[in-house]
Amino acid sequence: MPDVRAYSAVSSTSPLAPASVSRREPTPSDIEIEILYCGVCHSDLHQARNEWHNSLYPCVPGHEIVGRVTKAGSGVTKFKKGDLAAVGCMVDSCGACPECQEHLEQFCQQGATWTYNGADKHTGGHTFGGYSEKIVVDQNFALRVPANLDLAGVAPLLCAGITTYSPLRHWNVGKGQKVGIVGLGGLGHMAVKFANAFGAHVVLFTTSPNKKADALRLGAHEVVLSRNPEEMAAHAGSFDFILDAVSAEHDLNAYLPMLKRDGTLTLVGAPEKPLPIASFNLILGRRRLSGSPIGSIQETQEMLDFCGEHGITSDIELIPIQKVNEAYDRLLKQDVRYRFVIDMASLKKETAA
Repeated sequence: MPDVRAYSAVSSTSPLAPASVSRREPTPSDIEIEILYCGVCHSDLHQARNEWHNSLYPCVPGHEIVGRVTKAGSGVTKFKKGDLAAVGCMVDSCGACPECQEHLEQFCQQGATWTYNGADKHTGGHTFGGYSEKIVVDQNFALRVPANLDLAGVAPLLCAGITTYSPLRHWNVGKGQKVGIVGLGGLGHMAVKFANAFGAHVVLFTTSPNKKADALRLGAHEVVLSRNPEEMAAHAGSFDFILDAVSAEHDLNAYLPMLKRDGTLTLVGAPEKPLPIASFNLILGRRRLSGSPIGSIQETQEMLDFCGEHGITSDIELIPIQKVNEAYDRLLKQDVRYRFVIDMASLKKETAA
């Protein structure tokens, strides 16, 4: 198994640093991808620092991967050498359970194989992510990339994009609907773009007055300051759907009364502590509170194609990999608009440890 250059954390308290990891030689159904860009997801920080208490070390984060195919196995039909390809949060699943048979690999009963910190069926170790030169993946878990899009801006679509696209699609957001988006971060800014492209009337809820101009530029039709009782009261009972993209502790009971009868509030952010719910906020309007993870491979491809048709990418700040630890610190301060993406060409300057 050849070694490739990467950045990894060796413990929950160590910074990310140059390293080398082994990649398998492509099997007949695999492609090898030279990674050009990799997005920085808040999940990367959680995993590198073991904040979910399930991290495996050395940890090579990264599940927002865009690159170019450098090798294709003898049985590969979906890609050829030189093609653009992308990898998101999953690189395998059991393929046999009802969920996999329905093309819903993200709900695999045996557990999907995550792009990093997952059990690697091929090596017997654990998977390594996109903060590396190359990745080898089964063709069925790789995605085609529209050639008309900025590749660096595509990378966050593989997580932030599909995480917001999937629930909007599942609950049939579209024309004639009023849709609220809570929070304008890495997830929220993509949700605003998608909800607008689907034809909905989009309202952003934010605690930050200085985000109003950005929200309108990204596609929101209105901006509501959630700390202003009068602004909130003016929208009570008027939303068909609200997507909550906030991972910090906040009050869901402020948003449930915003829904119409039979309206839905869906969580894609994951606050560390449980959030209390006043039962009557659900009961009196027959309202729904739900959650949604990433989408399937099939739906992720649908999303990428949609983005190609509508010219949608993430708003990013491009960084060299040598600044990834600084980027993590800035993530904690919400000092990014709206997603860091690593230019993986910078990794070639490193000598692997």
